Amino acid sequence: MKKTLFASAAALALTAGMAPAQDLMFTPGEGGFNWDSLDAFAAEHDLSGETIDITGPWIGADGDLVRSVLAYFEDSTGATVNYSGSDSFEQDIVIATQAGSAPNIAVFPQPGLAADMAAQGLLTPLADGTGDWIRDNYAAGESWVSLGSYAGEDGQEDLYGFFYKVDVKSLVWYSPEAFDEMGYEIPQSMEDLIALSDQIVADGGTPWCIGLGSGAATGWPATDWVEDLMLRTQPPEVYDQWVTNEIPFDDPRVVNAIETFGQFALNDDYVSGGSSAVATTDFRDSPAGLFTYPAECYMHRQASFIPTFFPENSEADFFYFPSYEEEDLGNPVLGAGTVWAITEDSDASHALIEFLQTPIAHELWMAQSGFLTPHSGVNLDVFPTESQRAMNEVLLDATTFRFDASDLMPGEIGAGAFWTGMVDYVSGDAAGEVASMIQDRWDSIQ
Repeated sequence: MKKTLFASAAALALTAGMAPAQDLMFTPGEGGFNWDSLDAFAAEHDLSGETIDITGPWIGADGDLVRSVLAYFEDSTGATVNYSGSDSFEQDIVIATQAGSAPNIAVFPQPGLAADMAAQGLLTPLADGTGDWIRDNYAAGESWVSLGSYAGEDGQEDLYGFFYKVDVKSLVWYSPEAFDEMGYEIPQSMEDLIALSDQIVADGGTPWCIGLGSGAATGWPATDWVEDLMLRTQPPEVYDQWVTNEIPFDDPRVVNAIETFGQFALNDDYVSGGSSAVATTDFRDSPAGLFTYPAECYMHRQASFIPTFFPENSEADFFYFPSYEEEDLGNPVLGAGTVWAITEDSDASHALIEFLQTPIAHELWMAQSGFLTPHSGVNLDVFPTESQRAMNEVLLDATTFRFDASDLMPGEIGAGAFWTGMVDYVSGDAAGEVASMIQDRWDSIQ
């Protein structure tokens, strides 16, 4: 399915204007927003005199964006909301909760920390029925319930986290001009994608740009490839077992996913610069070959943020990194996102979570920039660009969503051995040996 051109962040910013944080960004009743959902919420909630403190990872422009949404909660309930952002959120929230000075709500960029805090009795379960609401209203709803459910201090699992604001990683970027010139069509399955790659080689081109370089974090782009391929070769339950080490890293199913990545990255005909360049090419520089003439490569698998590093004035498009038709595993999507949890229980805290369930709570951020949602009840027309709408459709078409595995693994593995292991793999080590090395490291920290 073909998508349209990616818009610049500067263009998106013009849509929202420059209203002060305390003002309402969009006039109630105007535009394509679901104002009825806000009116219905307001009719059921009078929180006059209540104060809600929220802490999260967003600062600067992102902090202003979340405040622009929370202003409507304040306006409709009479409550006062204080949002404070920090680029050291993970450390700050642990200190605050242990000191007995936790905010009402914390916004976690990774569910692993939320799970740790739930196990310590530092989070409050969400209201009864929230899980059913998510199942009914979020695409791949069971996935989101699972990602927000953790064992409490008593060992019993409950729903603690509500996902709001999501990122998508299962994307392949390309130049529409280069595709059109060669008559290439968007592949609808992994089999089609491999066939297209072979066709590009037969036509004298190079299908892929792949770079793993990222300074001290070199190797991480390969982990996203492996995670996406795990979801396309194994049921999601196996992915979950891999993340928690219920199956070892050197399980044949994991090794197969690494070797499947190798079918792309270790094929000299497939990769710009040859396979020897994969480990040393900086991931930020690697997609530049999409825009040369003639094209040095035709496709680049990377998350939604990568256009930041495209050459100025370049025209790019994307399509869903497809699943194998023969595997019959649906349309899995790999990504990340923020999970909202109650760290200081109050009626107002639960009301804020209810507010996040309204379509308009999503649409108000969608209409500005940098926001994707699995909420199936939103009006996609409020997105300021077709590119953002198309990206959100990838999320809404998902049959399974899974969080970035390396972010859920212990830091020494997900942000250490997994990264370096993938560099070793593209540098010549066998997949099984690399996987066993990673497992040995995991065993050493347990």
